Amino acid sequence: MSSETISQSISIVHPISLSHGKNAEVWDIHGKRYIDFVGGIGVLNLGHCHPRIVEAIREQATRLTHYAFNAAPHAPYLALMERLTAFIPVDYPVSGMLTNSGAEAAENALKIVRGATGRTAVIAFDGAFHGRTLATLNLNGKVAPYKQKVGVLPGPVYHLPFPSKDNGVSCAEALKAMERLFSVEIDVNDIACFILEPVQGEAGFLALDVEFAQALRRFCDEKGILLIADEIQSGFGRTGQRFAFSRLGIEPDLILLGKSIAGGVPLGAVVGRKALLDSLPKGGLGGTYSGNPLACAAALATLDEMTDTHLHTWGAQQEETIVSRYQAWRANQLSPYLGRLTGIGAMRGLELINPDGSPASAQLTQLLALAREAGLLLMPSGKSRHIIRLLAPLTTEVTVLEEGLDILEACLARLA
Repeated sequence: MSSETISQSISIVHPISLSHGKNAEVWDIHGKRYIDFVGGIGVLNLGHCHPRIVEAIREQATRLTHYAFNAAPHAPYLALMERLTAFIPVDYPVSGMLTNSGAEAAENALKIVRGATGRTAVIAFDGAFHGRTLATLNLNGKVAPYKQKVGVLPGPVYHLPFPSKDNGVSCAEALKAMERLFSVEIDVNDIACFILEPVQGEAGFLALDVEFAQALRRFCDEKGILLIADEIQSGFGRTGQRFAFSRLGIEPDLILLGKSIAGGVPLGAVVGRKALLDSLPKGGLGGTYSGNPLACAAALATLDEMTDTHLHTWGAQQEETIVSRYQAWRANQLSPYLGRLTGIGAMRGLELINPDGSPASAQLTQLLALAREAGLLLMPSGKSRHIIRLLAPLTTEVTVLEEGLDILEACLARLA
């Protein structure tokens, strides 16, 4: 697939052209069917063309397709913010703003914490991914390809090791690195915020260490530092609950939302403590398309479907199916390249490693092609591009999920 009208700086994982989709299945322009374990990179927790979302968009399109909220408020934005803030599982009063994307939510969060604290320095984590805009690039814990050839990035930003059972970094190691940072690199009183993903996505679905999360929350409280949770990929049911930070036993000060918030329509949000969201002058937040009526209507329909019962049932079913299949593959020694199963809930990564323990990046590239040929779309991740992200819609029918895992199993067995 090639087009001279499209920037060659865009990297394509699967060289096909899609035509249409339904729940966890998509078809290309030639009519070939694929089972979709990519889900728009975590956007489609409710699948392709969910009937309730499609109807909400269609109905809204007959009433109002756009109005800039900061010019004149509109009903869908107001209704969504009422629902969305009530959906956030924290004990403090919540307010927020809608954005066009998760990266834009992160950008606005940085403005908010600067306004609220009077500080500018940010601490992020190795392996992090928070977006592709200039400010969020500097938050990302990975240089290639995101930070290459773009020059000096907005700062100051510092990085710490990300502690997780999935990468072998302990809570103690991360805390020691943090102690060194404040001893050698920067005064703790200059730090505006920490920003973290409760489950890292780009790094290969690494679940944050619970002990570290709670220690960090205490530290932030003691030092007057704000804590931002990036739930753009891990939120809206991907881990079996509304948001992944709940399993950590903490409450962030700000929460970044996006991806599955609106069933595939571009939308994001930054929500959190009301005093923080009100810290900038009038006009300090806003945007022309932020909170577009069509996106708001889609998000309202999405929230209608995301009851706690649904999220728990979907997450538990998918987790049980994936974990049991993985355990069978390991027991049967399916492939010498089959490594660990990372992540939590239905947010799972499948690691490929060589017999010597090094990342099996070449085998992952082979697996992508084999699976695509067999009718399964997969998404790579990890620093060495050696981990498959499993992001099938939460609503995937059991038979379709099993069919996809059957294809994955057959392709894993063929790796050489």
